Parts: sequence; C-alpha cells; structure tokens
Amino acid sequence: MKPHLVIFAREPRRGAVKRRLAADIGDGAAIGFYRQTVNDVVRRLGGDPRWHTWLAVTPDTAAAHPRLWPPVPGVRLIPQGGGDLGARMARPLRELSPGPVIVVGTDIPDVSVGHIARGFAALGRYAFVFGPASDGGYWLVGARRRPAVPKKLFENVRWSTEHALADTLAGLPPHVRVAMLDTLDDVDDGDAWRRWRARSQQTVT
Repeated sequence: MKPHLVIFAREPRRGAVKRRLAADIGDGAAIGFYRQTVNDVVRRLGGDPRWHTWLAVTPDTAAAHPRLWPPVPGVRLIPQGGGDLGARMARPLRELSPGPVIVVGTDIPDVSVGHIARGFAALGRYAFVFGPASDGGYWLVGARRRPAVPKKLFENVRWSTEHALADTLAGLPPHVRVAMLDTLDDVDDGDAWRRWRARSQQTVT
C-alpha cells in the first residue's frame, strides 16, 4: 500500500499566519518567510513517486483557489476541515485510503525528503513516528494505522506550548512502539528566525 504524505498549510495572508513571529520581526518579514517556506516545502516534498502527497489547507475556502499554492505535479489540494489542530490532524490519519500516513507542517524550513523517507521506513517497525521540535512541539507525526489510530490521540494536548509532544505521547495506548526522528527548529519567533537565516546564509556561501 502506497503511503500518504499530508502537508498542512495555512492560507498565506498577512495577519493570519506567524503572528508570534510577526510580533518580533514585523508583518512583512513574517509573511514573506511563510510564503517562501510553504513554496519550498511543498516543492521539495511533493510529487515524490514513493508516496501520495496531499496539501491540506485552512481555511477550507483556500482549497478552492489553487493559484494560492505552489503548482507541483502530483500534489492534491484538500481542505483540512473544522475543529482544532488535533481534530484536523486526526482526520487524514483516519480517513485516507489504506497505507501509512505522515502529517507535516510548513513551519519547518529544514525538513527534507530524507526525513520523510526515514519516517515511512520507521513505520515499518513502529506504530507511530514523531519529529520533535526544539520548542517541545513536533513537526511530524506519522501512524502505521494497523491497528487503527486511537480516537482520543490528540485530546488534552496543549498546542503551541512546550508540552505538545509530551501531551500527545501521553495519549498513546500503553506499550505502543514509537520512533523519533531528528529534532528540528519550528520557526515561530525572532530567535528561531535568526538561526534559520544564519543557516541559510551558510548554505549559500
């Protein structure tokens, strides 16, 4: 069964995304960073023949406007649906056709095809895989889906805090096998943005 990669993105609209980052570096720089990262991540990960790729967007109305998003062959545009982040992430884990599922965000500019491939490889041996973020959250969650994903997987998670990963792990069934990938930076504030800029400049030079 071919696995599914689901990339979560928010409509890149000034004032609607990266508000914590905007408070540190300004609205213009924050929306510019987010648009660049969405474009880079979707182009880098999307369309790989090893997996189906879905670009799941919010608000749902943004799925009706493909010009807002990078035109990558093989990437299918879908709405995230309603509810909090947990409800929206649970939806593809439960509703997509059979096969392992990985969900990633577009706040992690360092995510690579290699990370995704290692995540799917881990799901051959583990029930779940996570990509921890340096701030205590996570940039990737994946499930083998055999057995089915628990209904309460994302309940009682304190989103956008340093407790998000620990809370999610606490909601897993006892003795379930979990794999961890590399810890990456979630660029949510000025300090993380400056570290990303320094890494980007080193790569260019």
